[in-house]
Amino acid sequence: MVFQRFFGAIRREIDPIGHARSLGVTVGEGCRLIRVTFSREPYLVKLGNHVSATRTHFETHDGGVWVLREQFPDIDIVRPIEVGNNVYFGHGCVVLPGVRIGDNVVIGAGAVVARDIPDNCVSGGVPAKVIKSLDAYAEKVLRSGESTKRMTLKDKRDFYMKKYGSQLDRSS
Repeated sequence: MVFQRFFGAIRREIDPIGHARSLGVTVGEGCRLIRVTFSREPYLVKLGNHVSATRTHFETHDGGVWVLREQFPDIDIVRPIEVGNNVYFGHGCVVLPGVRIGDNVVIGAGAVVARDIPDNCVSGGVPAKVIKSLDAYAEKVLRSGESTKRMTLKDKRDFYMKKYGSQLDRSS
């Protein structure tokens, strides 16, 4: 059992998509999973194509029934989770049982997704709510973003140090 956990943890780091699939998660094409975890029913989680998640947890059962366990020893609440295509989860999200997240969605860091999220929006908070449309988000990104994604690390560092270096002056 110890070896299984050890090798499972290593596989989760080295091949997170393969690890998720080995647990029974349906994972689409072009996904990126970084330290993602699943509850005891990972076979009930379906991730579409081009899903990115970092330290996100997918919880398919309601553990709150624990307080009723003595009175109702067999009670369980278990629901599937479905994530559409082209979805980004910020660091530290939790997705609760029975949730469906649409296509083209950004979920903000630390969000607790307790209800369905429609297509084409940005959502965040505890509990997560729709904040704005994906089009409004795209307008903001295009106004405030920089074209640095394909730069070398050195060129990117030089670019941002030139832009923000005076704000970071550590001599004072």
